[in-house]
Amino acid sequence: MEFSSRARQKHVRLAGDRRELYPHSLQFYLEPPTESISLVEFESFAIDRLKLLKVVENLGVSYVRSGDPYKTKLEAELRKLKFPYRALAEGDYEARRKDHISHFILRLAYCQSEDLRRWFLQQEMDLFRYRFSQLTEGLMQKFLEYANLSFEAISEDLKNELANDLCASTPGFTPLKVKEQMFYKVGLADAVDLFRARRVFIKDGFAYVPFKEIDAIVLSNYRTKLSKALALTARSLPSIQSDERLQPLLNHLSHCYVGPDYSVQKNTGKISLEQIDALSMKSFPLCMRQLHKALRDSHHLRHGGRMQYGLFLKGIGLTLEQALEFWKKEFIRGKVDADKFDKGYAYSIRHSYGKEGRRTDYTPYSCMKIIMSNPPSQGDYHGCPFRHSDPELLKQKLQSYKIPPSGITQILELVKGMHYQLACQKYFELTHDVDDVGFSLNHPNQYFTESQRLLNGGRELKKELSNSGNPQQKNNSQEGMNSNLTPMSSNTTTDPELEGLEEYFTED
Repeated sequence: MEFSSRARQKHVRLAGDRRELYPHSLQFYLEPPTESISLVEFESFAIDRLKLLKVVENLGVSYVRSGDPYKTKLEAELRKLKFPYRALAEGDYEARRKDHISHFILRLAYCQSEDLRRWFLQQEMDLFRYRFSQLTEGLMQKFLEYANLSFEAISEDLKNELANDLCASTPGFTPLKVKEQMFYKVGLADAVDLFRARRVFIKDGFAYVPFKEIDAIVLSNYRTKLSKALALTARSLPSIQSDERLQPLLNHLSHCYVGPDYSVQKNTGKISLEQIDALSMKSFPLCMRQLHKALRDSHHLRHGGRMQYGLFLKGIGLTLEQALEFWKKEFIRGKVDADKFDKGYAYSIRHSYGKEGRRTDYTPYSCMKIIMSNPPSQGDYHGCPFRHSDPELLKQKLQSYKIPPSGITQILELVKGMHYQLACQKYFELTHDVDDVGFSLNHPNQYFTESQRLLNGGRELKKELSNSGNPQQKNNSQEGMNSNLTPMSSNTTTDPELEGLEEYFTED
């Protein structure tokens, strides 16, 4: 794939050419794209697919994948983001092109670690499973041929000969269904999952698979191919990392956030310092509640905790003057005297509010920023409790916050599956006594905003998020992730932007 800083020229393509490039709305992504695209289109495609995969993840945890609500919501998202959502006619060339290119962009971004590869593989598998299930039998057969998976259909004579065995070995099949259904003779290696589940008849090293079960074989084949492709892509990273145009974008995509940045709030100054203790117990996400408690207990936080918590407090409405008063009062209760605070810590707080140094208006950390960067070490309290805490310690913490045992079990299951944001979303539901929050949780300040909206009958939402629908145009926006709003073309900076601030926080 080639990239150009100039806008991509629109070439006139004949219908026949389009069909040749993308003959099917579904593919295994075996051949990378070779056309030139602009960096703007590169970012746009990548962000849209990232939004789509985050929706796939959220829906997969919240709904049964074969159920109508799951299918309806996922189709709506595919339509909205202009990806192929069904086996459309020739008019969906642009959707197929976007699907092809965006997959390979995210493959580059998500091959960089085992955790990223595992997450990407799972979401792409779920997306493929849904799209394959939406094909008609005729189109499924065409796809099998297109993907070189043309399994041998057994003859009617052989099917009649094996009818009793096929009926007994295939769950849910009656003799009539066996007669109506087409069966394929598939090598056992390709049907291992069906064999393990005892869903097919096995004879002489072959599985006799009904057409309705062929999706399991296709998915297994796709998983194998994509796993190998991710490993091969990871090996080629050194050559890509030398491209100064692409490497910052790829690093950014793997832990980016595309919602509002919460740097400017309508309610600035409307939260008093006396309210913070009460708010921490009812409207702070677990990561910030943990930091607040550690600060109150020890009257100190190390630099990682100060950065994470300080920017969060800025995002919920603390003014610079309030922040200076808040941190100073707490620190002088510990081992820091007023003079040392003014000389060593006050500058960094003013810096984070854009009043010193480069005058950069720093934004609060998103969930992905917290999860993916700067893991806490011994003596630290920053990070994501769902990602960085020992499961047993997390369980004890949740018990101390009166989370019911069934809820703790649900949270720990999500954590085990590495769905850390969904675990936090479940924590929100349990602490606010709601069955479905109705949003995808991507940001600690979003958690606070939604909590206040829920507790105050919607009033706080207008105060805090009146600007959230506008695309963020700040060069200092630190992330861009999940399945929410705004484009990312201007949000391409990463951690180096914090270097100026970080150096003032190094004193513990």
